[in-house]
Amino acid sequence: MGGRGRDDRGGDRNDRSPAEADRASPVFSPSAELPPLDPDEEEALRRIGQRWRSEAPGRSPHLRKLPLDPALGRYHPPPAPRRLGRLTRVEMFQPDEPGELVTTSSAAVPASRTGRALARARRILLGPPLSSAALLQERMRKLVALPVLSSDLLSSVAYGPEAMVAVLALAGAAALNLTLPIAAGLVVLMIAVGLSYRQTIRAYPHGAGSYLVASYNLGARPGLAAAAGLMLDYILTVAVSVSAGVHAVTSALPGLAPLAVPLGLLVIAVLLAGNLRGVRAAGNLFALPTYAFLVAVALLILVGMVRAATRGFAPVPPPPVPVVEGLSLLLVLRAFSSGATSMTGIEAVSNATPSFRPVEWRNARTTLTWMLSLLVVLFVGLIVLIHLNGLVPRADETILSQLAHRTFPTGPWYALIQAATATILLLAANTAFNGFPRLLFFMARGGHAPRLFLHLGDRLGFSNGIVFLAGTAALILVAFRGETALLIPLYAVGVFLAFTLSQLGMVVHWRRARGAHWRKRLAVNAVGAVLSALVLATSAVTKFAGGAWVVVVAVPLIVLVSLRIHRHYARMDRALRLAPPPATPRFGWEAEERPQEVRHLVVVPVDRFNLAVLRVLAYAASLGPPVLAVHISPEEEEADRFREQWEAWGDHVRLEVLVSPYRAVIPPLAHYLQALHTLRPDLALTVIVPELVLRRRWHRLLHHRTAPRLRRALREVPGIVITSVPLHVPC
Repeated sequence: MGGRGRDDRGGDRNDRSPAEADRASPVFSPSAELPPLDPDEEEALRRIGQRWRSEAPGRSPHLRKLPLDPALGRYHPPPAPRRLGRLTRVEMFQPDEPGELVTTSSAAVPASRTGRALARARRILLGPPLSSAALLQERMRKLVALPVLSSDLLSSVAYGPEAMVAVLALAGAAALNLTLPIAAGLVVLMIAVGLSYRQTIRAYPHGAGSYLVASYNLGARPGLAAAAGLMLDYILTVAVSVSAGVHAVTSALPGLAPLAVPLGLLVIAVLLAGNLRGVRAAGNLFALPTYAFLVAVALLILVGMVRAATRGFAPVPPPPVPVVEGLSLLLVLRAFSSGATSMTGIEAVSNATPSFRPVEWRNARTTLTWMLSLLVVLFVGLIVLIHLNGLVPRADETILSQLAHRTFPTGPWYALIQAATATILLLAANTAFNGFPRLLFFMARGGHAPRLFLHLGDRLGFSNGIVFLAGTAALILVAFRGETALLIPLYAVGVFLAFTLSQLGMVVHWRRARGAHWRKRLAVNAVGAVLSALVLATSAVTKFAGGAWVVVVAVPLIVLVSLRIHRHYARMDRALRLAPPPATPRFGWEAEERPQEVRHLVVVPVDRFNLAVLRVLAYAASLGPPVLAVHISPEEEEADRFREQWEAWGDHVRLEVLVSPYRAVIPPLAHYLQALHTLRPDLALTVIVPELVLRRRWHRLLHHRTAPRLRRALREVPGIVITSVPLHVPC
C-alpha cells in the first residue's frame, strides 16, 4: 500500500517505538491499515505531480474526460445489479459527499452462489456487518467491561489458593501455618501491580499494555519480550481455562472423560463465535456467568465466615499430611509463585483502554479498581476460610469443592457453586480473546507483527487475531491431550515476565517525567517490579524441568521472528517511500512515477487461432503501444502452417515463431521474454494472455492455465507485467 514514511522528527515510522506511534494517531481505527503521508512525502508527491503537468501539458484534460459517469449517476437512481433475478433492486452504492460513493452492506456480498451462501451463514452465526461509524457504539461500558476483562483474573481464585497450599503441604501440616503470611505477601503484590497499572493507564491513555510501556521506556527488544510473554500467557490462558473447565465437567460426569479433547475444542469454537460477534455482543453473552460466579463465591465466603464466627474463629487442625520435602526458603518461594497465578489477567484492562466509552482512561481505571478490589476480597476470604477449616488438597476433590461441601452440607448451593465455577473456568479464556488481538494490533502498527492484524472485521473486532488465538490454543489443547496438569507448568512465567518489564518501564518513565509525586509513583512501580521479578525467577527455576523451559525458549524465538518482520517492513517502506524525482531519468521503467517516461511493448502469446486469441489481439492493438505476437511451435511443419494462417488473417501484428523441439511451452516463452527485457530494460513488457472463465470449477482441470503458470515463472523478473483477458464460456 505504500511506505509509511517518516514522522515530524525525521525518524522512519517503523523505527519509532510503538508507544510513539500510538500517541501519533488514534487507536483501533478502521483506517489503521492506511496510515497518512508525512510532510516530506506530501512534498515529494506535489513535486512528482508538477512533473506530470509540466512534461505532459496536453494530456491532463484528456485523462479527465471519461466515456462514462464514474459517479454512477450521482444525482439520479444509479444502476444496480439484481440478485438471482429478484424484482426488488439491490442498491450497492449511495452518494455521499461530492466526489464520494459509499458502499452499502449489500456490496460486500460475493457475486457467486457459493459466496452468497457462505455470507448468509456468516450473517446468521455472527450477525450483520457493522458500519465503521458504529465503532464508538461498540465500546464497552464499565458494567460490561468488568465481566469481559475480569473473567480470567477472578476465575483464578478457583485454583490459585489451592496451588499455594499444595506446595506448602509438601513440607507437612506444620508448614500450612505459613499460608496466611504468604497470602499477605501476595496481597501486597496484587495491590502493587494493580496500582502500577492504574498509573500506567493514566500515563498512556491510548493503550497501556506491557508491550507499549516496555518498548517506549526500555527499548524495542524488552518491549517485544514483554509482548512474547503476554502472547504465550494469552494462548495458555485459553488452553488451561478450557481444559480446567472441561475437567470440572468430566469430574461431575465421568462418562464424558474420553471426550475431553472434543469438548474442549467445542468450547473454543463457542468462544471464537461469540467473540467474532463483536466486543459488545461478547460482553452481553459472557457477563451473566461471571456475575454468577462472583455472587456464588461471595455467598460462600459470607456464610463460611458466619459459621467460623459461631466457633470463635478457632481454626480446625488440618489432617496429617506426609512430609515429602523439608521446609526451606525455596519451598516458600515456590508457594508464593504458585499462589501468584491468581493474578493472571490483571493486565487486560490496560490493553483494552481504547475499547472503553469516553472518558476511556477514567473508565478503565475505575474498572481496574473494581477488579483489584474483588480479587483481593475473594482471595483473602478463600485463604482465610481454607485456613480456618484446615483444608488440604486432595486428588479426588478440589479445595474449593471441599469448602463448598463444608459450608453447604445440604441444599442446592453446593451444586450451584460448582456449576458457576465450571462455567467461569470455561469462559475465563474470554479475557484472552479480548487482550490477544489488541496486543497483535499494537505490534502490527509498530511493524513487529503482520499487518493483517490491523484489520477490523465485519463486527468491528480484530477477527484475524481472534481466529489466530483460537487456532493456536486448539493445537496446544490437542497436543497436551487436554490435561491441565501438563499445561500448568507453562503458565505464569510469560505473564510475570511482562509484569516485570512493564513495572521497570514505568520506573524509567517516572524518572524521565519527574512530574508531581513522581517519587511516590516510582516507589510503587519499583516494589511491583521487584516482587514480579521474584515470582518470575522462582517460576522459571522451579518449573523449568516441568515444562517452563518451553516458555523460556519460546520468548526469544518470538522476539527474533518479530524483529525479522520489522526488518522486512522497514526495507519495504524504504523501497516504496515517496521521494522527489531525480534530476536525471532513472534506469528501467519500474523506477519511474511519470507516465511520459514509460515505454511499452505488448506481447501476446498465441497457440492457435480461435475467438479467444483474436479478442486478445484486438484488445492489445486497441491499447496503442506496439504489439508483438509469439507462437510456440513443437516442430517446423506446424510453424510453417501457422505462418500461413497468420498471413491469411492479414498479418496485422508482428509475429515471432519459436520452435520448441522438446515440446516445452512455458519455460521457452519465459526465457524469450527475459531476453527481450535484457535487450531493452527500459521497456515495459506487458504480456496479455487469454483466460477462459468456466462455470464449473472442475472444468478448470481440463484446460491449460497459462496465465498463472507464466506469472509464477516470471515473478522474479523485473519489468514484465502479466495480465489476462477473460473469455466467459457458457458451457
